[in-house]
Amino acid sequence: MRIAIGLLIIALLALAGTGWYSHLLAGDLQSANQIIGTLSAGIESRDAAISRLQSESAEREKSELALRVSLGEAGAAARAREVKIQRLISENESFRNWVTTALPGVVIRLQERPAFASANDYLRWVSEGNKLSVSGQ
Repeated sequence: MRIAIGLLIIALLALAGTGWYSHLLAGDLQSANQIIGTLSAGIESRDAAISRLQSESAEREKSELALRVSLGEAGAAARAREVKIQRLISENESFRNWVTTALPGVVIRLQERPAFASANDYLRWVSEGNKLSVSGQ
């Protein structure tokens, strides 16, 4: 009978130890589940960011392609205009003479005027003793 009681006490202690250990494991499991939830949210956020960046990249590529096409068309139009201008210059002698004639002095003086970004720039330039040339003189 003592052996049965001893075995029963050992079984109860083992059962209590197992219950305590399962309680610890349940806490670890809950902690692991929280970590998994946090990591899953991070992964979802990362996937959303990747998806957004991929769509932005695709849009940027489309815009770049449109700009390249537009640039090509503008270049072709500029070349066509230049060819037309050269053809007109070579066809018309009076136009050719006009193109090769030097600019009048008034126009040259207009081109010599400084460009001012602000009123302060103009005031500084005038205070240095510079004067603007009058157009038409």
